[in-house]
Amino acid sequence: MFDKLNLSELGKMFEEIQEKAKKAQEESEKKEFTAKSGGGLVKVTANGKGEIIDISIDDSLLEDKESLEILLISAINDVLKMVEEEKKSMAMNLMNPDLFGQK
Repeated sequence: MFDKLNLSELGKMFEEIQEKAKKAQEESEKKEFTAKSGGGLVKVTANGKGEIIDISIDDSLLEDKESLEILLISAINDVLKMVEEEKKSMAMNLMNPDLFGQK
């Protein structure tokens, strides 16, 4: 089974995977994801690292703390789900059979 295994080719394959993963991660970290709640009254933006980089709150919510908290939690959870889905998508793309010369 392993008699045809070429270690230098295997090493090259791992290097290609590492390089592809590094590039994908760098591209992903540059992306921004935005989620809205309350019909756009609250807007939360995160980068590809999952860091919240912007929050926008409509002035009409400033006097309704409970609604603001609920809408803020909803928007934050939604934007973090977007970031997580991007990470899953990136991982699936790294497992692309074309990388290994299989089709």
